[in-house]
Amino acid sequence: MKMISWNVNGLRACVTKGFEDFFNEVDADIFCLQETKLQQGQIDFAPQGYHCYWNYAEKKGYSGTAVFTKKEPISVTYGMGIEEHDKEGRLITLEFDDFYFATVYVPNSKQELLRLDYRMVWEDDFREYVIRLNEKKPVIFCGDLNVAHNEIDLKNPKTNRRNAGFTDEERSKMTALLDSGFTDTFRYFYPDMQGIYSWWSYRFKAREKNAGWRIDYFITSSSIDDRLVDAKIHTDVMGSDHCPVELDIDI
Repeated sequence: MKMISWNVNGLRACVTKGFEDFFNEVDADIFCLQETKLQQGQIDFAPQGYHCYWNYAEKKGYSGTAVFTKKEPISVTYGMGIEEHDKEGRLITLEFDDFYFATVYVPNSKQELLRLDYRMVWEDDFREYVIRLNEKKPVIFCGDLNVAHNEIDLKNPKTNRRNAGFTDEERSKMTALLDSGFTDTFRYFYPDMQGIYSWWSYRFKAREKNAGWRIDYFITSSSIDDRLVDAKIHTDVMGSDHCPVELDIDI
């Protein structure tokens, strides 16, 4: 199966920048989005041959996720069942016969780390959520996790040490997540590869200079490591400040 995840930073804007061309060309079995910035009825995108699921934030023009899947799931869950987390449209979980699939948009800790305390609560609750799923069947989850896990995952680690997305607190939560039975699929295949990122600031010509961060992931249950085929980051695809990431898996 081919799976794609992309933070589109506003789907309506991304559609004007070639989104549908990439969607059709890549022909993924599952294609999911973060930061759609939509309310119901604000876009007419229902690709033929796909079952479509949307989770909208209560706040207009903010957050939001979507999943398009060729195979119809057994069930679909929106959010993690915790009210304070489920108002922003950040999570969709699909159950299939042999695995769970989730797309997630993890909250940003914001400038001056104004939301770091909330982020820590989210991290603990989300980790427990996927651990519970993993006790039933393997889990594949993906999206903008808003953290560069290690120094290799961003261009300028020293100058970003206490910035949102590269705090010790956020990085330690990512470590705890992986240590609880999950695999960072890109690092599984490319443990030492440098200079490959999935997000670049719109400021300072960051993308032109490749001054980026790898904050978009496919994470899988470690029990299915032997089914992983490849992981890719489509750095050449424009249309957002993020680029799409891909997982190929035999499942």
